[in-house]
Amino acid sequence: MTQPYGFILHAHTRPEKANEFEALFRAYVEPSRAEEGCVEYHMLRDAQDTGLFIFYEVWQSRAAFESHCALPHMRRFHENRMDYLQRDFDVREIHMLSPSSARA
Repeated sequence: MTQPYGFILHAHTRPEKANEFEALFRAYVEPSRAEEGCVEYHMLRDAQDTGLFIFYEVWQSRAAFESHCALPHMRRFHENRMDYLQRDFDVREIHMLSPSSARA
């Protein structure tokens, strides 16, 4: 059985780009959730530091996540990410210790 691949990502946006970043990624949430291999996909915005966005994602496998990253809109964003960010992403890989609570 393939091990799920999950991570928590912190995106520290430039103050003048925070709302634009939010709008861009809000449009990606549902399509990402609908992708084959997506188990969990959550976008959060810190209540105190409104330039900090946190993504919690779990994919059925690293290969499923890599397929997601290879989509044209994700490649385009990755190439231009520093237009939005103060610094590059802080990504922490996680291990799922409990099953997903997502309802199919």
